[in-house]
Amino acid sequence: MDTNNEIRLRLRFYKDVDQNIDSLRQKFIHFTTTKSPDFILKIKEYHIWINIKGVKKRYWSPHLHLEMESKGENQTHIRGLFGPDPNLWTFFMFLHFMIAGTFIIFCGIAYSDYVLKKNTADDFLVMLLMVFAWFLLYVIAKQIRSNGEKQMNDIEKVFLEIIES
Repeated sequence: MDTNNEIRLRLRFYKDVDQNIDSLRQKFIHFTTTKSPDFILKIKEYHIWINIKGVKKRYWSPHLHLEMESKGENQTHIRGLFGPDPNLWTFFMFLHFMIAGTFIIFCGIAYSDYVLKKNTADDFLVMLLMVFAWFLLYVIAKQIRSNGEKQMNDIEKVFLEIIES
């Protein structure tokens, strides 16, 4: 999977496997009983989350969400989505909403000041800072993703090992 040419921060993939969906699910359940020191699996019906655990887990550690869908008696379609830790993702979304809200509020204030023929330079400065902060969040997210790239590859190897077992 080439992660450098992607603009998206959350990488997706699709895989068709020539196995029954229930036997494939059982392979993941069996892996949870092996007590891997580095990975933890959470399984709910046909959704599986693979996370890093233990001393290797960092704030930028990715997780993999798999969704299995039956395409016939002996074929399964798997949709995979790599993403950051849900707490980190929620924090980033909170920051995005705060920045967007501040930008919109200062747009309204700038319009009011313009109508009242007051100085709007400070309003536009805050709006410009919010645009800069938004781009800064994007750069930080790209850096977090590149920090977690090795762990993303490790999770992908575990995923492929489980399927091929």
